Amino acid sequence: MSGRSDVVQEEERVLRLDLNEGAAPPRELVRALAAQRGDAMRRYPRASALEAALAARHGVAPEQVLVTAGGDEALDRIVRVHLAGRRAILPVPTFEMIERYGAAERVRFDRVAWTRGPFPRAAVVRAIGRDTAGLFVVSPNNPTGLVATAADLRALARAAPRALLVVDLAYAEFAADDLTSVALALPDAVVVRTFSKAWGLAGLRVGWVAGPRARIEPLREGSPFPVAGTSLAVAAACLALPRAALRVRVARVRAEERALRRELGRQGVACEPSQGNFVLARVRDARFARLALAAAGVVVKRWSGRDHLDDALRITLPGEAASFRRLVAALRTVFAPEALLLDLDGVVADVSRSYRRAIVATAARFGVDVTADEIVAAKDAGDANDDWELTRRLLARRGRRVALAAVEREFERLYQGSDARPGLRAAERSLIAPRELAALSRRLPLAIVTGRPRRDAERFLREQRIARFFRVVVAREDAAPKPDPAPVALALRRLGVSRAWMAGDTRDDVDAARAAGVVPIGVVPPGDSLERLAPVLCSAGAAMVVPRVGAIAELLP
Repeated sequence: MSGRSDVVQEEERVLRLDLNEGAAPPRELVRALAAQRGDAMRRYPRASALEAALAARHGVAPEQVLVTAGGDEALDRIVRVHLAGRRAILPVPTFEMIERYGAAERVRFDRVAWTRGPFPRAAVVRAIGRDTAGLFVVSPNNPTGLVATAADLRALARAAPRALLVVDLAYAEFAADDLTSVALALPDAVVVRTFSKAWGLAGLRVGWVAGPRARIEPLREGSPFPVAGTSLAVAAACLALPRAALRVRVARVRAEERALRRELGRQGVACEPSQGNFVLARVRDARFARLALAAAGVVVKRWSGRDHLDDALRITLPGEAASFRRLVAALRTVFAPEALLLDLDGVVADVSRSYRRAIVATAARFGVDVTADEIVAAKDAGDANDDWELTRRLLARRGRRVALAAVEREFERLYQGSDARPGLRAAERSLIAPRELAALSRRLPLAIVTGRPRRDAERFLREQRIARFFRVVVAREDAAPKPDPAPVALALRRLGVSRAWMAGDTRDDVDAARAAGVVPIGVVPPGDSLERLAPVLCSAGAAMVVPRVGAIAELLP
């Protein structure tokens, strides 16, 4: 049970802005769902009442409307029934499911670029040929938020009178102009709509398609009961609500769109106006930015290998004030950090011949052989930041019960050494050159966050002649050890900042950083490899794993 509970709690901590889901539905719709009687669940659903209500609202006959399991199923049926094995024109980038459904039915797409600005009407018209069976227009377009106009639709209908014009208006409620009536007045156009976006009902899967009877009737040959009865009832309740209820929801999203574009602009991130419930941001390193935002608790959409989108992140507008504040805070942390925090061991200090050997040697003094692989496995598992306690645990696993104080004394004797015999600490060296630290410190204030005793940490920094680059050192005596976020939070307070990145080489570093709202960057310590460590730290939530701490300079804004 505890594992499942941890998963649920992690999901609750994450703000998912990657699927263009709408804000939580109005309370009236939640009540409508709760009011459903048993018959709504035990009987096969009939969509005719909802189809009639939609038809009346949009001035067409009920036979011209088909309710489907979201707009996605409507598109799937359209492609299978009307376009299989034929040619269609598709402005790109656009809703990716259109191409997936087309690939399954061997549709040959003629792609026309639409990355910014007005709809590329002239280019689409030029692409029309004798065998063009379909044209797709998604407006507002997903993922760009760009829109077509009524004139665009009419021009396409004139230029391709024998082709089916598929007009996907999933985000029509957010647009300045709703093209539904324009499209339905055209002789051979079908309109796809959904309750998933503006009404926040993606989980109920209710969409619909409307158009000429000759185009709609063949689409009914699929599943006779695609939408659950409870979902149909809630969708009908949407239509019964005052129009003002939807206007309020839309106005909130439009205000967030303007505010988000201003915020991104201040951070040097390019984005164009969007008429959807999302914004498409163009960033320098989309892969890192997406992972860094996820590490900060906000998930956004990124594509890999799709034309026109290699540098893009699509950010759903949450439509809710607290969530929008979380989004802005995460964006500022990723694109405008105020400090860089560094773990000491394995990141700044090479401890492969000191602390790691002290663990092995201490265990041997108590009659137990501990391997380097065992130490690595323990560090990977987490909650192993204290090397004294880790040594005691490794001994206990082999059945050797030793008091922590005894372990600490032996460990420190080996590590510190004496006047007659140098300790293992003498083998430690800095992993980053002073000139690199100087360059980093000119860009951001630096701090050390370590589990070492303060005496040891500050002595190392002095001996390596790099102490002057760190404004703050948070050590063992100052706060609970990582993975507790307390030492990270303390470093932020002492620096007088709220936004930072943190470099570490263990799961404990990653967990502490994330819990403190700091972006974690993994660093490979001496004796380890990027290939082995990257999956470990990335699975814990690290935004990126780099081969050495100096490489972080390339990631900084």
